[in-house]
Amino acid sequence: AFEDDPVTAFLFPRARTRVARLERLYDVLIPRLVAEGRLLTDDEHRAASVWQGPDPSHTSHASGVATLLRLGVVLRSRVRAGLALAAALERARVRERHWYLGILGAAPAHQGMGLGSALMRPVLDDCDAEGVVAYLESSKRSNIPFYERHGFAVIDEIAIDGGPPLWPMRREPRGRTRRP
Repeated sequence: AFEDDPVTAFLFPRARTRVARLERLYDVLIPRLVAEGRLLTDDEHRAASVWQGPDPSHTSHASGVATLLRLGVVLRSRVRAGLALAAALERARVRERHWYLGILGAAPAHQGMGLGSALMRPVLDDCDAEGVVAYLESSKRSNIPFYERHGFAVIDEIAIDGGPPLWPMRREPRGRTRRP
């Protein structure tokens, strides 16, 4: 679902190895997000959403170093680009308690079928019930209207040296006063 994504192409410029390297990157990132949140898929595994919860644990120093080393192996010559991207994303991220949508994707043949919406709904419902903000970064301008339909609004534009723009988006909880 992400082989044509601008950020994926920025981190892995060689189209020939992009999918394999992206899979390795997700092997590092997804377990960390899931350990602190939720992984949702449809019954046929055509789409997935990966959320980091509003109360992420503070991993041990050793665990953090191990993750950085694994990322270095995956990114290879693009480590600097990856670090620049991570720093820019961290600067833009909302500071209050929030659910973070780290990944939302559907297999190309299954896009536009409502799977992404269905996989966001349970967490957005929890955000509304708990009075918690939801946050994401869109790597494609063309995806912004999709997220806006779910209540997200663009709050900034991130520019990375030599990289594509990204659009941080936040969604206020509906129907309840936001919790601090």
